[in-house]
Amino acid sequence: MRLSDASLADLPPEVARPTYERSAVSPGIVHVGVGGFHRSHQAVFVDRLLEAGATEWGICGVGLLPPDREMQAALAAQDHLYTVVERHPDGDVQARVIGSIVDFLYAPDDTEAAIEKMAAEATRIVSLTITEGGYNLIGGDGEFDADAPAVTADLEPGATPATVFGIVAEALDRRRRRGLEPFTVVSCDNIEANGAVARRAIQGFAALRDDELAAWIEQRVAFPHSMVDRITPVTTDADREFLAERFGIDDARPVTCEPYLQWVISDEFSAGRPDLEGVGVTVVDDVRPHELMKLRLLNASHQVMGYLGSLAGLTHVHDAAHDEDFAALVEGYMEHEGQPTLEPVPDVDFAAYRATLMQRFGNAHIADTLARQCVDGSERLPKFLLPVLRAQLAAGGEIDRAVLALAGWARYAEGVDDEGRPLELVDVRHDEITTAATRQDGDPAAMLSLSMFEGVRDDERFVTAYVTAMQGLRDHGARASVRELGDPLLSHGR
Repeated sequence: MRLSDASLADLPPEVARPTYERSAVSPGIVHVGVGGFHRSHQAVFVDRLLEAGATEWGICGVGLLPPDREMQAALAAQDHLYTVVERHPDGDVQARVIGSIVDFLYAPDDTEAAIEKMAAEATRIVSLTITEGGYNLIGGDGEFDADAPAVTADLEPGATPATVFGIVAEALDRRRRRGLEPFTVVSCDNIEANGAVARRAIQGFAALRDDELAAWIEQRVAFPHSMVDRITPVTTDADREFLAERFGIDDARPVTCEPYLQWVISDEFSAGRPDLEGVGVTVVDDVRPHELMKLRLLNASHQVMGYLGSLAGLTHVHDAAHDEDFAALVEGYMEHEGQPTLEPVPDVDFAAYRATLMQRFGNAHIADTLARQCVDGSERLPKFLLPVLRAQLAAGGEIDRAVLALAGWARYAEGVDDEGRPLELVDVRHDEITTAATRQDGDPAAMLSLSMFEGVRDDERFVTAYVTAMQGLRDHGARASVRELGDPLLSHGR
């Protein structure tokens, strides 16, 4: 059965579906970057809002990149409906058709339409999932890069903006000139203080264009911090086939995910907000403790197991979580390296949170791959793992598991695992990284010349541990290095 508004009534009774009238929904949210995570996370919360009667909070998606054209076409063909399939660790499966996305604009085809949708008075939130490296900041967390070619092109007189910064700034400027309240900009990317990062990017672009606009944004536009969490692997043909066989649904863009779902956001909004608390969102004054816990335990643990597990020939996250050596590595990292860098989190017991993470990592039914965790390491490691390393170095705490993971990334960049099987490095800095990796035979610290290691490459304790870890990976392989690290009788007190 092809998914559409017309086929909703014919879905199997065990498939949940919208009970609200979708034709009455208007978009109050414009979201840039409609991928699997947005559709398993924010769009699910908004679907709950619509079920509660808040029909002015629908979503209009906006795509900027070539793959977004395919998403736009696929969703349009099924009335923007899609299925979220929750796969539980015990094998239970729950499916719900989500109806919160009511429109989708591919900006390169009609940039004016995308800008006007954001500038429309009904739009009160513009949200973003543009990846950790999508904010155009120097070094990943510095000032806005005014010299980036796409930015300079957007700033040409009379240019049609093509970047998210140019489009959002133009939409805000139109609202300013029309006397409208600004919309709120909500980053849903895995970045520490993501609201401040989004502000630095949007306001940084605006300052290059118009000082008055930049000042108005600084004074009037809210950029709340948010912590988002739901493990959502890339959709595969197997997911589509499972949905068709189990529920009889023909859906070109389903999403498979874990049942766990969390969103924590600071209560800062320019033009009002929906009843987020009523649909399970945690609204707080300070997101920082929550986001550090998630970034440094969940996201960093993915990095710890991703490169080393791949070198050892493992394929899935659950393979590592159920492997005695790698489970001990991840548990040890979380307890002895990640957790000591955290602030207390209200109503959270860290031991229970760590145990929950291991259960989530072990969910074999979502088949999350280690390769997915290894994408864009040069963007992710500086945001997830390197802050832990820096904090532990400053405090004199344990660092060996984080260091081994960084050395594992450097070995991974050489392109083969411990048995000589090919590994694909997918990274925005691919050429720079692989060039450095070719020098590692003669210089085990070659990767430390990369800018991401600024601030730690001169630390003698770190460099010694890193070179030792690299040598161990070369001489004995990832599994032996991981096993040695977990056995105090073998680790020689490191």
